[in-house]
Amino acid sequence: MTYPITNIALIVAALGSGLLAGVYFAFSTFIMQAFARLTVDEGIAAMQSINTTIVRSPFIVLFLLTAALSIFIAVVAILYWRGGTSMLMLTGAALYLVASLLSTMVFNVPLNDALDKVDGRAAEAAPFWSAYLSDWTRWNHVRTVASLLAACAFVRALF
Repeated sequence: MTYPITNIALIVAALGSGLLAGVYFAFSTFIMQAFARLTVDEGIAAMQSINTTIVRSPFIVLFLLTAALSIFIAVVAILYWRGGTSMLMLTGAALYLVASLLSTMVFNVPLNDALDKVDGRAAEAAPFWSAYLSDWTRWNHVRTVASLLAACAFVRALF
């Protein structure tokens, strides 16, 4: 699009999606594996600490800003339809909003909420932790790929 505000939104959304993809990638490829190597109570405590810290960090600002920009980009794409460019804008916005933001809220956050209630020393902790690691990481893979593809679509829409 030739509108400067739209270009700025696309650039910031691409950077946000890309940064988030990097965070998710790190969790999927080595952080969760490292937690799995800890004792059950240590792994649970580490993830509980991250879950508490992340909502008070710049991560959440980036996460929500990228969502807001994705909504803006989708609205602009529809209101000022320009064929392939608008399609790329909508694709990036949908990937981020549905496969990254929505999957986080529907899958990862409820898993984190359930983990928050677990005592790592309790008898039921080990099977819960094993299932948590598998389920949380599977949905994190979705967020990783979706955020990366969203970043690609936003960048491509600029050109």
